[in-house]
Amino acid sequence: MIIAKKEYHSNGLNYIIRSAVQTDAKALSGLRVQIDGETENLDREKGEAGIDEEDFKQLIKEDSEKTRNLFLVAETDNKLLGFSRCQGTYLKRFSHKTEFGICVLKEFWGYKIGKNLLNESINWSDSNHIKKMTLNVLETNEKAISLYKSFGFEVEGVLRKDKILSDGNYYDTVIMGRLI
Repeated sequence: MIIAKKEYHSNGLNYIIRSAVQTDAKALSGLRVQIDGETENLDREKGEAGIDEEDFKQLIKEDSEKTRNLFLVAETDNKLLGFSRCQGTYLKRFSHKTEFGICVLKEFWGYKIGKNLLNESINWSDSNHIKKMTLNVLETNEKAISLYKSFGFEVEGVLRKDKILSDGNYYDTVIMGRLI
């Protein structure tokens, strides 16, 4: 689905949030690899499970056409800073919900980009009668957990020792959901 772009201003940074378009595909492919290498909060290590330009083009096309999907990007001065995605399913028993994921370049943490991507996704979700949004978050990502809770997400479960990080230790994944 496509939404109208919105402008934001935070800590001296001006940026927009808009729906992803085909011409974003190449930048998204590189952005995803870069962000994966900047934090262990995500599922992948840098370079794992890459999505190339053509794959992103297909993903953007599908998400633009499907009413249960939303692919957003944050951009300033023609540079992508992050993106988020809501992915629904068309199985009848799960058609009421969508899964949310988000990532932002580390140098742009603190500019409310993640918060605004989440807010836009929630607004879209609510206006499209999606009854539930779900997400997974690493237990150590306390800022994200706090942000999600402030938007009405609740902890629904924990996958114990779900991920192994570079320190060799296992960490839990927190499953959160937001119901309308």
